[in-house]
Amino acid sequence: MPFIGTRVNIVLDEDKRERLKNRWDQAITLLPGKSPQWLMAGFEDGVSLSFQGDHQSPAAFVEVKVFGAVDAAASDRLTAAITQALQEECGIAANRVYIAYEGIENWGWNGHNF
Repeated sequence: MPFIGTRVNIVLDEDKRERLKNRWDQAITLLPGKSPQWLMAGFEDGVSLSFQGDHQSPAAFVEVKVFGAVDAAASDRLTAAITQALQEECGIAANRVYIAYEGIENWGWNGHNF
């Protein structure tokens, strides 16, 4: 039950959103037991993000939430994949991206919790 939420201060056209979604589908498999079948992805573009006092250069904040614990080595590989995708698809430099990981104990779906 992973979720990847992506906020960027640039405008994402539908093509960029689709390409990022496809990249997230591939990247989520870097986490043990996670697959694109259960991935939910959200995109917010054109948001106000200021990083190191600069609000004009492209920047991103990405949240990765998973049911259960987050594997440190796997999340390191996922960070590399996410930052590479944002650079290639959106021109956002890796040093302008924060990624937050959160393991969730209780995850609800279909009217019940896991």
